Amino acid sequence: MSAAPVHRLDLADPAFPARLREARDRSGSLPDHLEVRGEVPEREVAIAIVGARAALVEDLALAHRLARAVAELGGVVVSGGAIGVDSAAHHGALEAGGPTVVVLGTGVDVDYPVRNAALFAEVARTGAVVSSFPRGSLPRPGHFVRRNATIAALVDAVVVIGARAASGSMHTAVAAHRLGRVVAAAPGSSGGDRLLAAGAVVVASVDDLRALIAGTPRRPTAAAPDAGTDAARVLDALSRGEPRDPEAVAARTGLPIRAAIRALTDLELRGLAVLAPGQTYLRSALASI
Repeated sequence: MSAAPVHRLDLADPAFPARLREARDRSGSLPDHLEVRGEVPEREVAIAIVGARAALVEDLALAHRLARAVAELGGVVVSGGAIGVDSAAHHGALEAGGPTVVVLGTGVDVDYPVRNAALFAEVARTGAVVSSFPRGSLPRPGHFVRRNATIAALVDAVVVIGARAASGSMHTAVAAHRLGRVVAAAPGSSGGDRLLAAGAVVVASVDDLRALIAGTPRRPTAAAPDAGTDAARVLDALSRGEPRDPEAVAARTGLPIRAAIRALTDLELRGLAVLAPGQTYLRSALASI
């Protein structure tokens, strides 16, 4: 545990984070207090960078670069302190001399994961480690869903990197969307591609991040399949509102089931089809652009 003293911020406290206060006006489920080690920085720009724990090297490098850029622009980086993308983002901000905020799914006095205890101590010296849970609270699955909503409430935009389609980072993105925050994603992962297909903006470079902060984010584009190909026939057979399984798609197109599955996979990689529960598929928002 960090030697930094712990103090409590309540909703009525002038130092309570302004973005969280504003977000709480929209959603009463957000916390009305925070336990804090350090001081929560208020900056003109606040960006959450979240993503995979078992991240690829290129995902970690991107998170680090983006966080450095936020810090160099005078902003604050917020993340969840987890191994992987979260840690890379915190380190990137610190190395650029900027503040960062760790939002824990435990009590503020419980370093989780333990291997990041030194990181949390460093964060608390220039930024803050915060929690909405009572001191001594141990990690529980439900805590992290609530933690992710708090991350979204503390920022202007959430950038998702390297996330699987079913992951905590996706919960953060959903919470951000509900709060009216900008949702951005790096392409190349199942979760990121799903977010882009659903309307998220692209952040795959520092230039993209600067465009997002400037209010001119890069919108994703998708190459349509050539007319007459199996992929084009399958795309025509998909619906925005009614999920369809490969058998139904094959029946609609007259294609063999294997050909339909190959085409669906191709469309998913292009961002034109979205894999839905039950191994069914929807036509993505990108297919209408």
